[in-house]
Amino acid sequence: MFIKNKIKTFSRNFIFRLGVIAVLLLMSATGVQAASGLEIDYNPAAFTAPATLNISNDLTAANLPWQKTAITPVYQYSLISKGLHDPIYSFNLKVYYDGDNNNHKQIYVQDSLSGNWSPLVTVDSPEGKYVSAVTRSKQGRLIVLADEGVMTVGKASWYKYKNGLFAASPDFAKGSVLRVYNLDNNKSVDVTVNDYGPDRSIFPDRVIDLDYVAFSRLASPGAGVIYVKVEPVTVVESDTVKATPQNTATPNVTASSSIIVWEKTGEMLWGKDETRVAPLASLTKLVAVKVFLDTKPDLNKVVTYEYQDEKYNYEYVKPWESARLTVKEGDTLTIGDLLYSALVGSANNAVESLVRVSGLSRIQFMAKMNANATAWGATNTHFVEPTGLSIENMSSPRDYAIITKEVLDNPIIKKVSTTLRYSFKTINTKKAHTLNNTNQLLRAGTYDISGSKTGFLNEAGHCLMTRVATAQGNLISINFGSTSKAASFRDNELLIKYGLALLANK
Repeated sequence: MFIKNKIKTFSRNFIFRLGVIAVLLLMSATGVQAASGLEIDYNPAAFTAPATLNISNDLTAANLPWQKTAITPVYQYSLISKGLHDPIYSFNLKVYYDGDNNNHKQIYVQDSLSGNWSPLVTVDSPEGKYVSAVTRSKQGRLIVLADEGVMTVGKASWYKYKNGLFAASPDFAKGSVLRVYNLDNNKSVDVTVNDYGPDRSIFPDRVIDLDYVAFSRLASPGAGVIYVKVEPVTVVESDTVKATPQNTATPNVTASSSIIVWEKTGEMLWGKDETRVAPLASLTKLVAVKVFLDTKPDLNKVVTYEYQDEKYNYEYVKPWESARLTVKEGDTLTIGDLLYSALVGSANNAVESLVRVSGLSRIQFMAKMNANATAWGATNTHFVEPTGLSIENMSSPRDYAIITKEVLDNPIIKKVSTTLRYSFKTINTKKAHTLNNTNQLLRAGTYDISGSKTGFLNEAGHCLMTRVATAQGNLISINFGSTSKAASFRDNELLIKYGLALLANK
């Protein structure tokens, strides 16, 4: 039902406001906590005849950006006049929200054709509990969304480092320019982010830390801590982030195919072309290691490296193109060293060494890899060699989710695949080797990762499997064919975040 607002007349402007009464009906669907209202302020010269404002609350908030949280209802508004509208005039929007919300908030408007939502340049006024923006549209649908991962209202302290207009932020990338307001005196200063911090696990209410010089523009350093508001002026984003904006209802990833699976039930929570069969690169190695471990080897047994092991790799790539453990013919090391080299360092020659010392012929070994995949239900998966260097090693995200559950049931694979760093010395030469895990998400430590493997071939693109432990059970996230190494990690983290959000509602 449309509600016609009373008109308040001022010397130059008309202001309309809707006080929403029935907003509580939206609480379960949008997370709205209380009532809010909408004001539209405009110059009367915008119309050649008086205008009437119609506003309704829309209970359907479809296609909202998945990373945002609604803090108001959807408003559908229209300014109707019997006269003409002069498009040079804009409309000032003011939307009220209830409760204290310290996160970054923006007014989003919906495109009537695509249904997608896009943000307006928005100013948050936490002292009045409203946000404002400017639009040239005399009708449309809008909503206020908050980014739960970005804080813009809270406390700020200071530090001495560069002695300039700089800041440390955990929310905005280095190089971003932020306008910081002291909410007690309304003084402001523009600062450039040049460091990371404060640590919100220690200071949960700290929005930013300012260099001594910048802090002094807002208050006496003797104050120690002040209450501030942060407005982004220029936000630095990587090319990958720019290429995949997240103003969509589901993750926007560069991967050609991907999947999120709740391991406990096998339920696919979300997928993108998840049954598409393509080369899986080094994700192959987990299946090879599973076959090897099924032979019940002694991981402390000392074995001798043979050059033939890496010669198998060179059937598919040039020597300098293959990730390898730098050992020579006759070098001795333990089977455990080979195992960690294969999974932590993704060394192709180490995998072939495991095949050779497994007690199986190479043909038998490959037969077992394929038989396992079929028995597990990964029927669209096939291997021709154990490392992933061949483009004929094929699978799909859907199949690989099945494989992930099976291989990570082995505690050794779980442990080795999530090891950050492994060091050892070849026994005969005493040469030291240090291997670093190729999964950057594991190194970041943000998630409780209980299984991991990266992969890359030119023909496969960048591939990544990550399994995250949650209170609801393991979450498996897989992307095939991401456009770059950085994009692969970002794609996978987007999948993890979306999966965690979906699991929270289970």
